[in-house]
Amino acid sequence: MDDPGRLHAVPLPPGWDEAVRLDEDPATIPDPASIEVPDSLRAEIERHMAKYPDRHSAALPALAAAQKVHGWCSPEAIHQVAAVMQVTPAYLSSVATFYDMLRTQPVGTRYVYVCTSVACHLRNAKSVYEAIAEQASAQGLEDVELREFECLGACEMAPMASIDGRYVGPLSEDDAPELVGALKKGREPLPGRGLPDPGFQLPWTAPDRPGPPEEPDVHPAGGTWEDAQVLDVPEVDEPLHGPPTPPQPLDPGTSVVPEPQDEEDEQ
Repeated sequence: MDDPGRLHAVPLPPGWDEAVRLDEDPATIPDPASIEVPDSLRAEIERHMAKYPDRHSAALPALAAAQKVHGWCSPEAIHQVAAVMQVTPAYLSSVATFYDMLRTQPVGTRYVYVCTSVACHLRNAKSVYEAIAEQASAQGLEDVELREFECLGACEMAPMASIDGRYVGPLSEDDAPELVGALKKGREPLPGRGLPDPGFQLPWTAPDRPGPPEEPDVHPAGGTWEDAQVLDVPEVDEPLHGPPTPPQPLDPGTSVVPEPQDEEDEQ
């Protein structure tokens, strides 16, 4: 049978095509005493949980912290996070399979996501990605996930990439050998070029100039009138009248104008 919509072209995450197993025990929250969690990971998860009134809101940063330790959201990592957060592993699995930045397969302990969305695409991001991929193959880079990413939300750095969560940019094809070489040797790629790096500055940022700032030369869009071109407004014989007098108020709850009353009737 043809698949015109290519619905099955992309493999589904493990278990998505399996029927619900009603004969199995319901998902339970792991016993913290039975799960061994690294102290540093436990401390980071608890720190994220303290930020929110509901601990479920810490699922994303907690899973990201476990991913840094294990390289991916493995079953062991998910059970460790579930034991600390006191939620079911099934809940965390649903979060991990939904968000693209969480990896549910062992594709590498490090990653490079090259943004090829609109702003980066217009600045030749595709060529940057291809140059990095070519260097990764030439230098034999291993244990690093390299792929295009739809959008990383850093358009002012375009073209840019996320290297293990560190935003680096703007990039060019010439940066590819240095970037890949640093990853291969375990060094930080392109120091000083990352968004969190001390003193980071975009290359087109205007330098500080001595003295007060220069005021821009602003002109009205329609131009200006010379004094000699101002039209004389003719005088009006009669004074201008304001808005018409409002009609007599209506009787409450009706649309009938009350009849005027004589002074004798009022007495």
